[in-house]
Amino acid sequence: MTNHQESKQNNTNNIGPNPNAVYPNENIKSVVFIKNVISRPNILVGDYTYYDDINGAEDFESHVTHHYEFLDDKLVIGKFCAIAKGIEFVMNGANHRMNSVTTYPFNIMGHGWEMFTPSIEQLPLKGDTIVGNDVWIGQNVTVMPGVHIGDGAIIAANSVVAKDIPAYCIAGGNPCKVIKKRFSDELIEYLLEIKWWDWEPEKIFLNMDILCSSDLQKIKSIKN
Repeated sequence: MTNHQESKQNNTNNIGPNPNAVYPNENIKSVVFIKNVISRPNILVGDYTYYDDINGAEDFESHVTHHYEFLDDKLVIGKFCAIAKGIEFVMNGANHRMNSVTTYPFNIMGHGWEMFTPSIEQLPLKGDTIVGNDVWIGQNVTVMPGVHIGDGAIIAANSVVAKDIPAYCIAGGNPCKVIKKRFSDELIEYLLEIKWWDWEPEKIFLNMDILCSSDLQKIKSIKN
């Protein structure tokens, strides 16, 4: 048995941070596990997904704008996502009526104009915004309503994501466009099949060398 294997065995009680803690590392207060700092029922976030912001990572919800419960749209973010500071998820409440002469929202100004409040059917609602698992989103990214970002995708800093991004693609720009696939179609299909992010913590720990290896074929030798 190698020293590295012995080290792993000796640390079976220390196989990762507590997913129910606000700060995964108590020494780094700029990083929080998002699911433990949200209060809105229409935001759903998986284990180990974090937000990194030195100016107040605990205030993640302020970066989810125009999010009104009566519209019933949800922001759903998977597990093991890394989200950098400056993120903004723009939800469906930001939309204006578009099938009329003017897009101006008279109703929110009151003073008699409220009688012209559009019905939900008149608004261009795009549905839920969904971010998959193991997604990396760079700094100052804006995600528009109803966008779906696939598992394993990478979104470059300063991008505006207005359309869906497929799994395991690198995308960037304004508007955000796919730059390239991260892996071969065969490997992408395999990764989507094994869904490593759903493994038990012990299995993730035992296979972390493989998950972090630049030898991509090692993933096919996973331990049970």
